Amino acid sequence: MPDWRVLAGPLAARTRGTGPRMVFVHGFTQTGRSWAPVAEHVAAHRREAVLVDLPGHGDSGNVRADLRRTADLLASTTGPAVYVGYSLGGRVCLHLALMYPHIVDRLVLIGATPGIVDDDERSARRASDERLAQHLLDVGVEAFLDEWTAQPLFHGLELTPDERADRQRNTAAGLASSLRLCGTGTQVPLWERRVELNMPVFAMAGEHDHKFVPIAERIAASVPEGTFATVLDAGHAAHLQQPMQVATRIEGFLAAGRR
Repeated sequence: MPDWRVLAGPLAARTRGTGPRMVFVHGFTQTGRSWAPVAEHVAAHRREAVLVDLPGHGDSGNVRADLRRTADLLASTTGPAVYVGYSLGGRVCLHLALMYPHIVDRLVLIGATPGIVDDDERSARRASDERLAQHLLDVGVEAFLDEWTAQPLFHGLELTPDERADRQRNTAAGLASSLRLCGTGTQVPLWERRVELNMPVFAMAGEHDHKFVPIAERIAASVPEGTFATVLDAGHAAHLQQPMQVATRIEGFLAAGRR
């Protein structure tokens, strides 16, 4: 990635631009590069943008960590910043904001959940993630990506050749470890701790992401300082389908209440 500099730390990360730092944290099967269109727009507007590869993904493919440990590693890598997390990355950022609130200036979540409250449902999800991890190991990354992105959840998402090639840098072992250690079924639900989020929180979801729109609305309505928005003409991966709309909405959130 030309013009991006390596940022030293326990997780692979790259940085570009100068000014207040904004950290972008990707979803399952993606890498930090998945955020590049949004991050490059941010870097061109007097901010430093940082792309991070989560454990089991990209250049952090050999790192193994659960959600709490991933938050530790993220804090050590990127420090004080505005944090933007999508799906898996959003759940990591929620943990970070609760564990290290002093370094999270603002929190942006896209298609993220504080977890599954019901014990039986959470246990079933954990078992499902285990089966999915084993299936991934059996069929390999290429075939798994076809199945993963074809889910109705992603509502018409079509990977470009570059996006697909980037995801194929991931290994089956790395992705399986992410499912087993950081899947939603492993997550201790954080719903009751929402009131501890003492920074402004912006919760978004693609308008066709019917599962996560009400979750985002609920997050925004129940934190001390929350904002909600939908991303038009997008499913779960709103930042991939509508990167400039997402970038513009984030800019509006930041401009609305500078601290």
